[in-house]
Amino acid sequence: MRINESSLPRLGLSRMTVDVGKQRVVRLRTHSFRLPRGSLRKVTAIYPGSFDPPTNGHLDLIERGSHIFEELVVAILRNADKTPLFSVGERRTMLEYLTAKFKNVRVDTFDGLTVDYAAKVKAGAVLRGIRALSDYEYELQMALMNRKLRPDLETVFMMPAEQYSYLSSRLVREVARLGGDISGLVPEIVEQRLKAKLDPAYKLQTRKVKVGKV
Repeated sequence: MRINESSLPRLGLSRMTVDVGKQRVVRLRTHSFRLPRGSLRKVTAIYPGSFDPPTNGHLDLIERGSHIFEELVVAILRNADKTPLFSVGERRTMLEYLTAKFKNVRVDTFDGLTVDYAAKVKAGAVLRGIRALSDYEYELQMALMNRKLRPDLETVFMMPAEQYSYLSSRLVREVARLGGDISGLVPEIVEQRLKAKLDPAYKLQTRKVKVGKV
């Protein structure tokens, strides 16, 4: 088999001449080399939800998602059919404060279909957290419907950290309403806002402090 010498570098080979006794022998030496590789796609993802209130589980997914996607949009759903504990503005303020350290994360609000909002912000992926099998069944239905409506939109499922695998906003609200300890379940700013809304004693204490300052 003949190999053109000009083709050697492309094949990862080089020409080496050695003297063996009175004879000069030409040998081919191999080199490790890398094939050219295209750049990875830069993807914007949305993380939709009600976030009423934001929990440490939400923050866990936001932080991990920020390491995967070029941009992550935390999208608060405005749902007129529900009566939330916190207004959209309150939730946005809390989330903007909590995500300020992530330079590629921003907070926004939306209503209507997730796929329409994803198209609006030019997102190529939807980030969703799955805590249990019951979550998977619901999220699978939503992901398949989103794929039906917009085939180029991918859904990325992430498992929460083990300590947050049971955590939900609904559970936090119920515990807070009954006066339970929610420290460690939500960030400190959210805990304070929950107490201000739900705990009459906390409201009274806060009011006394303000009066005392005046």
